[in-house]
Amino acid sequence: MLDPSSSGQSLVDEHAALEAQLGDPEVVGDPERLREVNSRYARLGPVVAAHAEWVGAGEDLEAARELAQEDPSFAEELPALAERLEQAGGRLRRLLIPRDPDDDRDVILEVKAGEGGAESALFAGDLLRMYLRHAEKHGWRTEILDSTESDLGGYKDVQVAISSRGTPAPGEAPWARLKYEGGVHRVQRVPVTESQGRIHTSAAGVWVMPDVGDVVTVDIAANDLKIDVYRSSGPGGQSVNTTDSAVRITHLPTGLVVSCQNEKSQLQNKESAMRVLRARLHQLAVDEAAAEAADARRSQVRTVDRSERIRTYNFPENRISDHRTGFKAHNLDSVLDGDLDAVVDSAVAADEAAQLAALDG
Repeated sequence: MLDPSSSGQSLVDEHAALEAQLGDPEVVGDPERLREVNSRYARLGPVVAAHAEWVGAGEDLEAARELAQEDPSFAEELPALAERLEQAGGRLRRLLIPRDPDDDRDVILEVKAGEGGAESALFAGDLLRMYLRHAEKHGWRTEILDSTESDLGGYKDVQVAISSRGTPAPGEAPWARLKYEGGVHRVQRVPVTESQGRIHTSAAGVWVMPDVGDVVTVDIAANDLKIDVYRSSGPGGQSVNTTDSAVRITHLPTGLVVSCQNEKSQLQNKESAMRVLRARLHQLAVDEAAAEAADARRSQVRTVDRSERIRTYNFPENRISDHRTGFKAHNLDSVLDGDLDAVVDSAVAADEAAQLAALDG
């Protein structure tokens, strides 16, 4: 059972200790330590505020109960005060849910065309634009790391780095919001190649990984890497470069293969490929650890298997449907223009509810 009293008070005490450290000359003189303390202090701020609100609501309710014994008119206030306490307790308990250690990270997001041929590649392009527009609305930076375009437009495969500017508020970093996007996205619409006006169903896969930068949670030994270089190619396979600038890196222990060819420099492509490889290895380690606790995590949205269909985009009805949370809305055009917040919020809420249920179970 998640006890907001003991858990909340311990974090309030930690927040006070961190505040004292921010005035310590030794901490102030150590930039790395100062960043750590500042970051933790900022993350605990909402918890401290919610705990104070919960304690205040409880004190007000208790005072009203005592007064009601002497003056029955105070009894009229009890239902509203009890509701206020319940709401404050709910907010505090949500903030006390153990945080995903990667929630403050940026992301590397990959979109791959799946079933449906050319139409799937066009849909992958639509999804990429959706995420780029969503990032723009949140003030995040985006960088295309690698892409393979299809003959008729769209992408067979595209990787994009999405990063926040400055220090995001708790729960507002790219990973905290976009980690729910991983899975199979299905589209129902009339393809541009369809002459009979029939509605087709195709799909594209989205893979989201925390961008760990140079921080690696698993060792990457030079002997574990097989690095090949080749000439970049464009749609149809034609060469777009006269030098061997494209890079393919194979991580031999896991069999993971990463290719990058967007940059003209072999060094830049190698750096981008290593960035993606580090992210994939980190996520692989996280997934393996999570698999050990499969029973506990079975109902959690954020751990849904990536092969599972998570969402349908129905163009004839202008409908977006998330199959994990039951969210439905008839504003598909707005969602594809980057207005993803309502969809993501439904996943966040379902995730929190599942975790609270597991903690209370």
